[in-house]
This record gives sequence, C-alpha cells and structure tokens, in this order.
Amino acid sequence: MPSPHIAVEASGSIATLLSFGLVGIGSLALLEKFIPILPSYVLFMLLGMTVTDGNGLVLAILVTVLGSATGALGWFALGWLLGPDRAEAIVARYGKYVFLKPAVYERMTNSYRRNHFWVTLTGQIIPTVRIYLALPAGVLRLDPRAFTIAIVIGTLVWNTPFLCLGYALRGSPYNPVHVGFWASIALFIVEASIILGFSLRKKLRARNTIQP
Repeated sequence: MPSPHIAVEASGSIATLLSFGLVGIGSLALLEKFIPILPSYVLFMLLGMTVTDGNGLVLAILVTVLGSATGALGWFALGWLLGPDRAEAIVARYGKYVFLKPAVYERMTNSYRRNHFWVTLTGQIIPTVRIYLALPAGVLRLDPRAFTIAIVIGTLVWNTPFLCLGYALRGSPYNPVHVGFWASIALFIVEASIILGFSLRKKLRARNTIQP
C-alpha cells in the first residue's frame, strides 16, 4: 500500500495529466504499466468518471487500450534485450521495489509452457501479472505479432468494464475502490469459468476420440 504522501503526489500527477484530455488519459494508462501506485481498476474507474459523454467514453477506451498495450510492449522489448540471465538477476535484486518477487516472475515464465496466446490474453485480467507478464514473454522471445494481438484483446477486456463503471457512477455516492474491487473479482470469475468450460470441453473431446 502506498503511503498517504505518495498517494497525494499521485493524485496531483493524475490531475495534471488529465488536464491534457485524451492524451493525458492515454499517458496514465501507459504509466500504470510501469508505476503501479494505484490499482488499475481504481485508476480506470476514476478515468471513466472524467468522461462527459458516450463518444468520449469510446475514445477513452481506445486511448487507454493503446496506452496499456504500449506499456506492455515496452516490458516485452526490455525482456527481449535483457535475455534470461540478466532479467532474472534484475528481478532478484530490484523486483521487491515494484511488487515483483522472483517467485512470481518464475511462475509467469513457467506459465508460458502452455498456449502462449491464451496465457498472454488471460494474464491481462490478473493484478500484478497483467503488468509484468510481458517481461518473461520478451525474455522467451515469443512471436511479437501474436503477443501484441493478445495484449490488445486482453487489455480491452480489462479496461472497458472499469471505464464504463466509472462513467455510470459519475456523481454517485459509491466508493470507486470498493466497486472496482468487486467488479475485478466478478470479471476474474467470469473468465475463469469460460477457461474452465473450454478445458472441460477439450478433455471431453479427447476422451471421446480415444474411445472405440
């Protein structure tokens, strides 16, 4: 949890960037991938609350997806340049300062033993993982085109509900932190259910194929 002093500075920086309109909103989405001071669901709900109309909401969704995807590609490029040994050494030494423990980095790397596209896409709705998953993807030098497509889709799935919630809650007494938290839990449950359904369907098809 950031200290009150950091939170005040962050709120001031957010207000300053928001004064630049859509450019500021896109910049905040990009910076959120590198400086996770606020939980992303809180940030995107706050951004949604600044939108004045439906057209502005659509544009806000587009620029935040662009900003978030650009940030992810930055991590991807960094991992590509560092390679496995240097990346692991940096995470071991400095990861604790950005909430990236070596054990988390190792689990993210191991997750790519499965379908690369779906790991990247679904990783965009898991806190912490959605920020740093691009680093091991770059280290492993995954296909940049497939990675980019998966990042864009996953980011769209994550950003859109919170921006829309923020837009819908303008002027309401509801706390965006509480609403965002439960919305993120609901989103995670929905996606986990879909993934489980696909997995069970795949296993059932494999079983039927084996049977004479």
